[in-house]
Order: sequence, then structure tokens, then C-alpha cells
Amino acid sequence: MSSMSPPATSSRWLALALIATAQFVVIMDTSIIGVALPEIQADLGFSQGDLSWVFNAYVVAFGGLLLLGGRLSDLFGARRLFGIGWAVLLAGSVVAGAADSVAVELTGRAVQGAGAALIAPAALTLLMMLFGAEPRELTKALAIYGAAAPAGGTAGVFLGGVITEYVSWPWVFYVNVPIAIVALLAAPALMPSGRGGARGSVDLLGALTVTAGLGAAVYAIVRAPEAGWASASTWLGLATAVVLLGVFVAIQAARREPLMRLSIFRTPNLGAANLAQVLLGGAWIPMWFFLNLYLQQVLGYSAFPSGAALIPMTALIMIGMIALAPRAIGRFGPKAMIVTGLAILTAGMAWLSLIRPDGSFWVDVLPASLLAALGMSLAFIPSLGTAISSARPEEGGLAAGIVNTSYQIGSALGLAAMTAVASAFGADRLGDLDALTDGFSAAFLGAAGIALAGALLAAVTLRSRQPVTAGQAG
Repeated sequence: MSSMSPPATSSRWLALALIATAQFVVIMDTSIIGVALPEIQADLGFSQGDLSWVFNAYVVAFGGLLLLGGRLSDLFGARRLFGIGWAVLLAGSVVAGAADSVAVELTGRAVQGAGAALIAPAALTLLMMLFGAEPRELTKALAIYGAAAPAGGTAGVFLGGVITEYVSWPWVFYVNVPIAIVALLAAPALMPSGRGGARGSVDLLGALTVTAGLGAAVYAIVRAPEAGWASASTWLGLATAVVLLGVFVAIQAARREPLMRLSIFRTPNLGAANLAQVLLGGAWIPMWFFLNLYLQQVLGYSAFPSGAALIPMTALIMIGMIALAPRAIGRFGPKAMIVTGLAILTAGMAWLSLIRPDGSFWVDVLPASLLAALGMSLAFIPSLGTAISSARPEEGGLAAGIVNTSYQIGSALGLAAMTAVASAFGADRLGDLDALTDGFSAAFLGAAGIALAGALLAAVTLRSRQPVTAGQAG
């Protein structure tokens, strides 16, 4: 990252507030549509099986373009990319809110995802530029930044409920407009002015192949229950995904200036921590997606109560991220907390799988969701810190792009797989409460399996090391 004179302390914390807001918003945009999905489905004509594409269109573009966003941040400067990302997100939000058809809605969501892919790595790079020289302050900054992601995901559910209940579903997208305008006005004054610290070209072909490969994989998995897992279309889609991702790897190996330097994964713990982020996203996102549907389609909650039902999760995540996780990491080290957090998340998901058609929030939802939230809060910060800790300074954007990509790829593929599982067990039979509950229960159990795999793999692949301090986390 480039050299610069350190900003005043007060300005740095104001800048952190904007950076945390950016992280909050880009993750909120994955979840704010959750409560609004039934109304979006009714107004625009989505089928039950295709409804998850309101989520996936955003996440595939977000996850697929994050590496490009990280590379552009290194080349052209994080502050510049931060502003461009907000402008793109604003445009996508307007399109998604004004949509009158499925195609326009998905286009708007994909544009939103592209904007988020520019914002997220630039935001994390700016954080490291602002706080990297002060170990104790960096620890606090990373905790606040880390809390903004899952808190944004869960708080988006509540905000989406309020907006859907009392305004209308297009405003779950329009809410981004004033936030983006404030960010665009504030960023030049608050963010460090360093220009890009790397030289070279932009690997657009690599960005295209990785995005297309991820999209093909998600599409094939989502469509598999309808087309059949043994059908030619399913296997063709999966084969296309494998070929495209293989081409991406080959391009990265051959190029002198790749989008992603493959040798970066030889850095100790970097690959293992990113794998933990993949599986963490793959377990967490299906949970809130199907928990929303259970609350509305089985328990009969309207939009606002459904969103409000998840406020306790949000509160616990924020407390866990900011107050509990840093202390636990300092005492036990990152590996122990990643494994423990994923194990607790597994238990919470397994508990949620016991939901009943005639269940209640207090028995079937609250205790299990709080346990899952505790696991998430313990695992997220150490896996994030470990994933970015070993990158060279000039590859800060790349490391940020990789770890964000890992979480978003896990989210997209996890939701696609659990949508297929839920449909196979009856979740596509609207109005049949027993079938819906069986489908959602199967999805929760599948998500528990993903979290368990994450815990076991983290235990095997992560090297034990000293607790992540701010200096290491930079």
C-alpha cells in the first residue's frame, strides 16, 4: 500500500465508521431482501425455485468480481475504487427498486453486486492503511469491521421487515441511495489519499472466467431439483463450471500479472483460513434465508414481526464480535476459536433442524438462533484476521478480495445447495406446512453439516500459532 501521512486520530475513527458502514451495507444487501421475497415473488412472477436468484444474482456478481476489485484497488488506489463502488451500487439499487420484471430485477441485483465487489476490498485496504501502524488500535478496528458484516446480514432482515411492512418492497433497494450519496461526499475528506501501490495490467479475462464459472455452478445446483440431478442439463452446467474455473486457474498460472497470484496460497494458514470463510458463509447464509421463510410461510409471521424476531441474533453478534471474540482470541489463539466457533454454529444449526409445523418463536427459533449467532461471532473474526495476516503490503487489496470472495462463494454455493436440499424434501410445496417444515429442516441440517466440515477441516489444516494481535492481523 502506498505511503501517506497519518490522518488525525479523530478523522481515522470517522473514516472507520464509514468503512464499517460500507461493510455493513454490502452484506446487508445480501439479507435485506429476505423478508421481502414473498412480495417480490408475487409482484414480479418468480417461481419458488427461482426465488433464490434474487439473492444469488447479487452474490455471484459480488463473489465473482471481488478479486478484480482487489486488484483494481492495488493498481489505482483504494479511495478511488471505494468511491466508484458506491456509485455503481447506487445505480444498481435504483434499477432493482424500479424493476417491473424478473429480468430487470436480477440485472439490478447483479449491478449492486458489482458495486459491492469494488467497495469491500477497498474498504478493508483503507482500514489497514489507517490503522496498520498502531497494533492496539488495529485490533479494535478489525473487531468493529468484523462485527459490521454479520450484523449487517442479520440487521438487514429486520430493516427489510420494517420497510416491507410499512412502505413497500422497492424501498429495500432505495434505502441504499441516501447512504451512497453520503459516502460519496464524505470519502474524499476522510479516506487516505494514497494512490495504488502496485503496477501492472488488469486481468479481465480471469475476472470473466471466474465469475462465469461461479455463476454456472450456482445455476446448475439451483436448477437440479427441477431438472433432475442425473439430467444432461445439470451435468452440463456443472461441467461448464469446472471447465471455466479450470481455465481461470490456468490463466492465473500463465500470466505474468494475474488477477490472483496462485503462490499466495503457499503462505502458511492463508488457504486454510479462507477455506474456513467459505464454509462459514456456506452454513450461515442458508440459515437466515430459510429461517425467514419458516417464520413467514410456516409460523405465519408478517414482514415486520419476522424481521424483529431476529434482532436478538443481531445484538448477540455485535456483542460477540466486539467484546468477546478479541479477548478469546488473545487468550486461546485463532485456531482454537475458529474450530470452537464452527462447532457451536453446527450445534445451533442442528437444533434449528428440530423445527415443527406448529412450532413457536420462543421454543423453535430463539434458543437455537442465539447459539448459532454465538458460533458465528467467535469464528468470523479469527478466520478473517488469519486470512489477511500474511499478505505482503502491496497485495493488501488482493488478500482482502480473496477473503471476501471466499465468504461470498461459500454463501452462494451453500444457499444453492441447501435450496436444492430443501426442495427435494418438500419446501417447494407452498401451503403444505408439513412439507415446508420438512424442507426447511433438511436445509438447516445440511447447513449444520457444512459448519461441521468447517470445524473439522480447520482443526486439521490450520497451524497453531500465537494469538492474532493487531500486528499479525495486518
